[in-house]
Amino acid sequence: MSIRRFMINSRTVCDGIASLDGDVHNHMVRVLRLVAGDSVQLADEKGVVYSGVISQVTKERVAVGISSTLAASDGEPAAPKITICQALPKGDKVDLILQKGTELGAHDFRFFAGHRSVARIRDDQLNSKLERWNRITSEAARQCGRNDVPIVSWRPGALETARDSDQKLRLILWEDERECSLKKVLTAQVQPVSVSVAIGPEGGFDPQEVSSFSQNDFQPVSLGSRILRTETASIAILAIMHYIWDEI
Repeated sequence: MSIRRFMINSRTVCDGIASLDGDVHNHMVRVLRLVAGDSVQLADEKGVVYSGVISQVTKERVAVGISSTLAASDGEPAAPKITICQALPKGDKVDLILQKGTELGAHDFRFFAGHRSVARIRDDQLNSKLERWNRITSEAARQCGRNDVPIVSWRPGALETARDSDQKLRLILWEDERECSLKKVLTAQVQPVSVSVAIGPEGGFDPQEVSSFSQNDFQPVSLGSRILRTETASIAILAIMHYIWDEI
């Protein structure tokens, strides 16, 4: 039987022991029925993988004795780190974007309130939303075998999102762009270390938002004649980029 892998926070490991509670404890003990003596692997948000054996199981915690550690690579990954800057969509589209985006290798997600976003988040909802969204990426990373977990964060608007981006290549998907295609941009340059892609909500970007991104070095690009749904755009862009850069 293959060794089970679990996503953890690096803070749970101290002096060669990982102390696990909450959702990880529940999954290990109540779902998988693991017991003392079972071997497991633990991967933290930094990409470090720990191998060990369960030494103790209580009602609230699981203790794992760490036997070996595989550090994250010190070099740059084979493919660029891709940040998805997503205007908040409505309904359960956020869940789909996070789940499939994690599977397709997104480095992180930055949601923001678009001018045309139908969905809105009150200030008193933000912390619980972020907690839930980060649980989704953690679970998706565990299921697809990733060693790292994409972080989900929030920006109040397009301008703040654009100003807070320092990736080497910055793109904004805009249906009104007529001159520059995504394919042309991606195939005309050396593979970048990092990429940021801005994607609009159901109603698309308004001109002021496009201007905000453009003034912060985001290049408008077109996906051709096809108009994709907002949740489809994020999935498509990740698959396209990883294909071009030999990850798929």
